[in-house]
Amino acid sequence: MISRDKIEGYLLKLSLFYENIGDNSWLIRDEEKGLENVVVIAADPLVIVRVNVMDIPENEKRCEVFEKLLRLNASDMIHGAYALEENSIIMIDTLEGETMDIEELQATLDAIGLALIQHYKVLSKYRTKKQ
Repeated sequence: MISRDKIEGYLLKLSLFYENIGDNSWLIRDEEKGLENVVVIAADPLVIVRVNVMDIPENEKRCEVFEKLLRLNASDMIHGAYALEENSIIMIDTLEGETMDIEELQATLDAIGLALIQHYKVLSKYRTKKQ
C-alpha cells in the first residue's frame, strides 16, 4: 500500500513547491526546476506522475505531431512517455508505489522536467493559437 506520508515526505525532501489537490494527489508548481503543473497521484499500487503538455492540434499537423511524439518516446524519453488523453497530449510515468524510493521519484521528475524543456521548441510549432 502506498503511504500518503511517504509521497509527501519525498516531495518535501526534494524541496519542491507543491500543493495538495486531493486525498491522494499533489500539484507540483516549481518553475525553477522545470516542473510546472506536474501532478502526482497515489493510485494504489501505482504512483502516477503526469503533466498536460498541450492540446492536440485540430489542423493538418495532427498526424505530424503524433509521429513526432512517437519518435520522441523512442529516442528521448528516459522515464515515462507521451500519451493522448481526450483532447490533450500528456506526459506520464508510473512507478510501483510500494517499492518506490526517493531516488526513483526524483529521477522521474528530473526526466519529465528535462523533456519538457528540451521538447518545448519542437512541440510548440504544433500548438494551435487560441482565438
